[in-house]
This record gives sequence, C-alpha cells and structure tokens, in this order.
Amino acid sequence: MIASKHLVTIKGVKDGLIFLLNDECEFSSLLEELNHKLENTHQKFLSGPIIHVHVKLGKRVVDEEQETLIRESIRQRGNLLIQSIESDLPEKERDPSEPSRSLKIMSGMVRSGQSIHYDGNLMYMGDINPGGTITSTGDIYVMGSLRGLAHAGIAGNRRAVIAASYLKPTQLRIAEIISRPPDEWEVSDASMEFAYLNEQKMEIDKIVHLGRIRPDAVEFKGE
Repeated sequence: MIASKHLVTIKGVKDGLIFLLNDECEFSSLLEELNHKLENTHQKFLSGPIIHVHVKLGKRVVDEEQETLIRESIRQRGNLLIQSIESDLPEKERDPSEPSRSLKIMSGMVRSGQSIHYDGNLMYMGDINPGGTITSTGDIYVMGSLRGLAHAGIAGNRRAVIAASYLKPTQLRIAEIISRPPDEWEVSDASMEFAYLNEQKMEIDKIVHLGRIRPDAVEFKGE
C-alpha cells in the first residue's frame, strides 16, 4: 500500500458520506486501502445507524468486475448503503452501452401516437397507453400501467431493465432484443414486475427480485 498519499478519502456530508477514490493509482492498491480503512482505521467512524454513501471515482474508468469489488468492500459494513458510484468523465467520453447513474423523473400520460425519450434512466409517473411509446438509453420504471411499447437500453445497454406497476405492454425491447408477442403475456397479480435479459432472452420477474438481478439498479440518485 502506498502510505505517502491517501488513495481513499472519506468525508462526511449532510446526507451521509462521500468516498473520494484516487484516480491515478493502481486499482489493486486502491482496493487494498479501501478495505484497510473499512476494517481498521475507520471502524468507529463507520459504525452506527444506516449511512448513505456516494462514491466518487474521479477520472477513473472501472469495468463491471471492479465496480462489483468496490461495492462488496463497502457493503462489508452492514450500515453503509451505496447511493451512487460516479465518474467525472464528460458524458461524451462515456460508453453509450454503459448505464448512467442518474434517474430522471417525468410525469403525465402517454397516449396513442405519442412518444417520450430520455438519455439515461427514466422513471415515468403515469400510464403508457396502447399506441404510446417510451424509450431510454438506460432503465425504464413506469409508476402506472405500461400498455404501449417500451424500449430500454436503446444504445446497446443489455443490462437495462423495464419495470411497471402494471406490465401489459404491446411490446418490450431491451437493446436489440424484442419481447415475445403480446398475446403470450400472462396476466399477473397486483405486484410490480420488471423485464430483463438473461442470455439473449427476455425474462419477467417480480420487482422484489430486482436487486438480485441488478444490485445497482435500486441505488440510482434522482436528478
């Protein structure tokens, strides 16, 4: 571990903690210091009730495996709840197939012939009627009835999900994968459901299992 320079800086803010991660060191050294502070030097500081955590990566680019290692390290402390993991890279430098960390909230009703689109993760408070279309480059969450067409991850993000309070669409698409015909959709109970890709096939599950499929999906911060 490099002792001459802090690779992990933990700062307290009004709504929790910010973890500032050095973006110039080797990832292995960064992870080593993160674990050391969580397990040793900052134990007392990080104990107590639930604490919300925002992780700042600076200009570091992490892959899915590295992000998982960061999350697992922080989650070792049972009272730490990750709210976001963000990079300072300009939007134009990001891979469009990678999910954004923000969540845009819109409201209204999408009627037949109408469409809405957002570059990022979208929560829509209202109904998407038959003939209506909702699209995004990230996830789509409909707090209402989804009875039209929804297309998430349109830039190629196959990790995107589509969720709705009432999921009865005419068609779902995630990246380039299209759902089965609408007459094959089963009428579900009152629980909220979501669609996701599993080995090139679209699957449907109850929203309570979303964290198992996409642990980061429930940790987006609102814009």
